[in-house]
Amino acid sequence: MGGSELAARVPLARDKFQNPDFTAKGEPRAVVALTRLRTLWFNTGSLCNIACKSCYMDSSPSNDALAYLSLADIRRYLDEIAAEGLRVEEIAFTGGEPFMNRELPAMIALALERGFRALVLTNAMKPMLNKRSALLESKRRNGGALAVRVSVDHYTKAKHEAVRGAGSWASMLEGVRWLADNRFNLTIAGRTLWNESEEVSRWGYGDLFVREGIPVDAGDTEALVLFPEMDANRDVPEITVHCWNILGVAPETMMCASSRMVIKRKGATAPVVVPCTLLPYDPAFELGEALSRSAKTVKLNHPYCAQFCVLGGASCSSR
Repeated sequence: MGGSELAARVPLARDKFQNPDFTAKGEPRAVVALTRLRTLWFNTGSLCNIACKSCYMDSSPSNDALAYLSLADIRRYLDEIAAEGLRVEEIAFTGGEPFMNRELPAMIALALERGFRALVLTNAMKPMLNKRSALLESKRRNGGALAVRVSVDHYTKAKHEAVRGAGSWASMLEGVRWLADNRFNLTIAGRTLWNESEEVSRWGYGDLFVREGIPVDAGDTEALVLFPEMDANRDVPEITVHCWNILGVAPETMMCASSRMVIKRKGATAPVVVPCTLLPYDPAFELGEALSRSAKTVKLNHPYCAQFCVLGGASCSSR
């Protein structure tokens, strides 16, 4: 990544995001209530087969700060959804690289068998390809209820590999082609860390999809999701209660208004629930072990809340 291709980055002021209730200027901090739990995420573990530059999760072959979830962990939460009558629609899996967890195929199958839509985020490299048979079986049994979102950081090999490392482009394309050839419900996640307009980015991805025979509509904002860049050390405005009207943004459109994520910290005896996919490491955002007790108001006391959700207008869940 050339420095000229990235936006200028001003360091985050030290007095920001310190008080959960007030901003550095003393204004009341914005909060988001859980309106309805539609998507339950499972972070299956922070280990990844590659180490990307600027990974907000710091996933790598050595980062095991988040332990692997087990099939029993997933079953416990799906049982709770049924027992509590929660109107969850989608079960989603992220990491790390989710396919590094050997129980992921069984987790996907269980979610689909329980009648949920399932979404898996992946780099589509070797860990996924090693699970081809199980994926095909889940697709055969449940058809379009299973969606796979592949990370393609840029539509050119050079810039994708600047983030993901040498050799990652060919491996990713092999996985994407396999998903396309087998008619999976396929979407792509790109990044906006490059100084490009959305129009240019979508045109570039569209050209790639046509060239490679990938059946994804680059003009469809759900089929090709362009995520805003996140950097916890970069300066960003704190969101106050007045920002909703100023920005014309509704708190109920935030990810934490309709999602929760289950994680398990290394050495912990049990998983815990956190508000969203962006905040797996900060203990201040833990909401307890049970879904039924996780409907607490979330205080937007983290740079990612502003960068990704409020100002970035993004959500990890499928629409």
